[in-house]
Amino acid sequence: MANVAFLILGALTIVGAIITVSVRNAVHAALGLVGTLLSVAGLYATMNASFLSAVQVIVYAGAIMVLFLFVIMLLDANRPISGRDPLPYITEIAAVGSALLAAAFVVIAFTYKDPKPLAQAAAQLQNGAPGPVGETLLTRFLLPFEAVSILLLVAVVGSVALVQRPAQQPDPVLEAEGVRAREAREVGA
Repeated sequence: MANVAFLILGALTIVGAIITVSVRNAVHAALGLVGTLLSVAGLYATMNASFLSAVQVIVYAGAIMVLFLFVIMLLDANRPISGRDPLPYITEIAAVGSALLAAAFVVIAFTYKDPKPLAQAAAQLQNGAPGPVGETLLTRFLLPFEAVSILLLVAVVGSVALVQRPAQQPDPVLEAEGVRAREAREVGA
């Protein structure tokens, strides 16, 4: 039964991730991410990692997603994305940044020395107590932990940068009409 639940939750995680990256509305994408994060919490629960499951729901599906939705609503980013890039050369910058990030991950993956064997770390996590989970998270899984924190930071900064509104430029026609109306009032006075 646990295997069936794991497969269903895995499929829901993938569906939520596809929704997150494929919809054009930022609020719908955030809700897809909530579904993904809740499914991942369910995956943790099926693996008897109750502490990680609870942290996943409380921290990520709860607090982080509330922050994301707040930023989306604050910046009025719930309108669909238009076809043009809001920032010049954003595609090229993203491609260079992605290539550098991928290269950094490849270098780290081939040069990383594990401080503790996986079997020993897994044995400590059997009961899911917070102490061993924190120790393992900040030693063996430090790189993925920091990668997720950087990803969340980049997502918030990117959402703010993408929805910046251009400064309102004065309309020369309306400005000229306002000058004429003022002149007419001065002449009449």
